[in-house]
Amino acid sequence: MGDTLSFEQWRTYEEQGYLRLGKVLTEDEVTALTSRIDEIMLGKAEIDYDKLMMQREEGEGYEQSAQTLGFKGATLNYRKIQNLELDPVYLAYMKKPVFRSIAEKIYGIHTRVACYRAMFMNKPAFHGTRLVYHQDRWSNLDRDPLLTIWTALDPATRENGCVQVYEGTHRNLMNPSDPSGFLTKEQIEDLTVNREPDYLELQPGEAVLLHNWTIHGSEGNRSSKSRRAFSVCYMDADTISRPAEQFSAIFD
Repeated sequence: MGDTLSFEQWRTYEEQGYLRLGKVLTEDEVTALTSRIDEIMLGKAEIDYDKLMMQREEGEGYEQSAQTLGFKGATLNYRKIQNLELDPVYLAYMKKPVFRSIAEKIYGIHTRVACYRAMFMNKPAFHGTRLVYHQDRWSNLDRDPLLTIWTALDPATRENGCVQVYEGTHRNLMNPSDPSGFLTKEQIEDLTVNREPDYLELQPGEAVLLHNWTIHGSEGNRSSKSRRAFSVCYMDADTISRPAEQFSAIFD
């Protein structure tokens, strides 16, 4: 795809709260990212593991670990690995010109944009944690980040737990009393009984632009194939967190 979105694409995004971007990675670029994350999971990467948030999925004789700093053993069975902006291969992808133009459109051309969360997500074969419907919010921030880019590294299908989204739900906070963004049981029941989600089935290298308030969730993986993905949340670099954190600008 090009380095900017068309007027029609922006209109679709504003109406839906998400936009399928199509292919943003070549096959070689997908291979580079998947090979790199395999190196990280197997403990073979030259990276400071003490600065990576890592969570091991259940299986291989282990229960699911906590999501904490540090290496949890050599395995391809990780559920999440966070702080990948520290890795040069993933950082280079995060800085693609198309993502800069999207961030400038959403936050303003003169706003410094930082990364709040750069995270590998994995639903290993026949595993994968179910993610209940929610809107992405964080209780420790003084303002909500609004922009996420979600990129498939494996085929994402209904069978292996692709992301499910509800169109148009980005316009309001469903449960504003909960700063973490999770819906009540009654809200989920009302949503799922009366509406059908859009299943974001994607091929490797395809990406989706998501408004963080768009209600989304996913099921576990019922297939023999993993469902790996990379998610980046871009934020206003002047966001204040409690306790205080420093957010380094990606796009100045």
